[in-house]
Amino acid sequence: MPHRLTLTRMAEQIRSKSLSPVELLEAHLRQIEKHNPQLNAFIRVFADESRAVAKDLEAAQMRGEFAGSLHGVPVTIKDSFDMVGYPTTCGSLLFGSLPASKDATAVRRFRSAGAIPIAKTNCPEFLANYESDNFVIGRTNNPWNVDRTSGGSSGGEAAAIAAFCSAGGIGSDGGGSVRVPSHFCGIAGLKPTPGRVSA
Repeated sequence: MPHRLTLTRMAEQIRSKSLSPVELLEAHLRQIEKHNPQLNAFIRVFADESRAVAKDLEAAQMRGEFAGSLHGVPVTIKDSFDMVGYPTTCGSLLFGSLPASKDATAVRRFRSAGAIPIAKTNCPEFLANYESDNFVIGRTNNPWNVDRTSGGSSGGEAAAIAAFCSAGGIGSDGGGSVRVPSHFCGIAGLKPTPGRVSA
């Protein structure tokens, strides 16, 4: 069950060629398919795009070429960060049809490290709530008890990681928006020093 490894162990095993990026991706996509009907954590999943990237990264792995420290590791992105070609809803119906023209800095850095963004995760409208509920897809539930909230505003991220649907991800935190859902879902979350990480 490679999806249950830590992100660090995934990266180490890919670099040692004992773990396939394609197999690791498929394990995470199976987790999403299995758990998302109850969690409702994902705004959109990039299955086909992710498979193409994983295949390329695996070919590079076999040649001994690595894009960076996260080569082949599946990650998720809170839907307040731009990903080129896809809308960034920020949990609002107002932005559902406007595709981003470029990646956010944090997303670009994830990609340059070799990570595979596999999905965008749910958040409350305009990130303005301590649970991840909106009119786009509804509420994200807690993987430990789906009758409870995953928290917010990075609740989709926390639920996805806690349910082993993602190895790690990008959230945002101005007043607890990473720390609260991490606490609710039983995972580690970090708010960097202000100005340290560009969105």
